[in-house]
Amino acid sequence: MKDWIATDFDRELFDRELNAFVPDHVFDAHAHLYRADHFPADKQPALIGGGPPIAGMKEFDERIDEITPGRPTEALFFPFPNTFVDVDAENEFLYEELKNRPHSRGQMLTPPTMSPDTIRETVKRCGFVGLKCYHVWSPRKPTFDSFIEEFLPESHVQVADELGLSITLHIVRSRALADTANQETLRKWCQKYPNMRMILAHAARGFNAHHTIEGIHSLKGLRNVWFDTSAVTDCGAIESIIRVMGHDRVLYGSDFPVSHLRGRCVGLGDSFLWISSSNTDLNVPYGDLKLALVGHESLRTVKVAALSTGLNDSQVEDIFFRNGEKLFGLGR
Repeated sequence: MKDWIATDFDRELFDRELNAFVPDHVFDAHAHLYRADHFPADKQPALIGGGPPIAGMKEFDERIDEITPGRPTEALFFPFPNTFVDVDAENEFLYEELKNRPHSRGQMLTPPTMSPDTIRETVKRCGFVGLKCYHVWSPRKPTFDSFIEEFLPESHVQVADELGLSITLHIVRSRALADTANQETLRKWCQKYPNMRMILAHAARGFNAHHTIEGIHSLKGLRNVWFDTSAVTDCGAIESIIRVMGHDRVLYGSDFPVSHLRGRCVGLGDSFLWISSSNTDLNVPYGDLKLALVGHESLRTVKVAALSTGLNDSQVEDIFFRNGEKLFGLGR
């Protein structure tokens, strides 16, 4: 079974486990668009190299219907961040794609070297509602060891506060939200810049749920912090956010096109591992082992978290669309 290709196995899994859970429409708070020709041919990420050459709105609509079939989906879109991507071209591509999408919103890629004036001018011209920073642009090597300030400079946060923008932040460092430096920066900036809206991607990088569980109390009481569920396949991180911060801080995200990879992430020791067919022996004596799409594994995780924290149907709908629509002024 291959990435990017939905099969009867995937459709049956959704029908059996998720069809009765997922609401009839969705606001996806974490979705990437891209053009493959905005990357050097020899530097394309494997995910993009294995997918369609252009993933714009049309491709998104067709593909996301494989994850949440029959659910009209609007989204917070941003380009695919990568060391080698043409940032300006990707931001322009997103701008053009959003022109006929009045109920969706966009965040621009913002490498740390981008000037605050460029951000202001681009936001004004393109109508973007936020910034998408990423650790790959940090000067520290390896970039996974980076402090937040090294790829999200305070000058960018100041602009976000000034303009009321959101920031989708994928924190790094080995222990994610359990890292005290990450905690201190997040708390300091959210208090200092109350008009900025901070969205911590992947349940505060809760790929090892214990990191979010340990660190979530450091953010208690902050009301300009949200968390998206994208690509998280362990319910513990989402459960801890609901219990400490409230379900109204949680935003469903597909992480398209990561949603169309096969596998899941598991916490191991004090880190995590992405399981895929390339790193795992799927030949087992007890059954026919098939990897599901990450988008469906993540939905299963949201479902278990909702059940274990006792959310009602209306609160589940909040996670899947109302919280995002409220955050971006898209109330129906």
